[in-house]
Amino acid sequence: MKALLVIDMINDFLAPEGALFCGEAVRAIIPPLKEKLARFRKENLPVIYLCDQHSPNDEEFSAFPVHAVAGSWGAEIIPELLPLEHEVIVPKTRFSGFFRTRLEEVLREKGVDTVCLTGVCTSICVMDTAADAFFRNFKIIVYKDCVGDFDEEMHRFALKRMERIYKAEIL
Repeated sequence: MKALLVIDMINDFLAPEGALFCGEAVRAIIPPLKEKLARFRKENLPVIYLCDQHSPNDEEFSAFPVHAVAGSWGAEIIPELLPLEHEVIVPKTRFSGFFRTRLEEVLREKGVDTVCLTGVCTSICVMDTAADAFFRNFKIIVYKDCVGDFDEEMHRFALKRMERIYKAEIL
């Protein structure tokens, strides 16, 4: 069974006033992602949100500006893509959605064998989540119109790497 993973579609990355706004070009993934959400929901397939949620003194802030502090506006999912009541939100503190989270447990409980990746940033959280999915023997699909990055060159590199190294199907 497939599950749609919605990665870091939060205010701090997608809203122009967000702490780490990824740029207007990245906002272009919102409409096709809304369509994917509608399709998965219609087919009654799992939708799982992976959301950066950091403590105020998180060690990640030595490399990036303060962002997505748990409980803040910046850590909230953007209004255009709000989850339904029964959909799972998995907080994360690092790039991979699997690192020190309950994501694998949720996927196994739901009988998921294929993860369909969407969200930001292609070259960071999406690619690292793909790597950890590969290491856990999940099949990987990346919807290229539903992933974005603040760096177009790194976006293209990440898609190529996920396809070649992690055997992701890029659709």
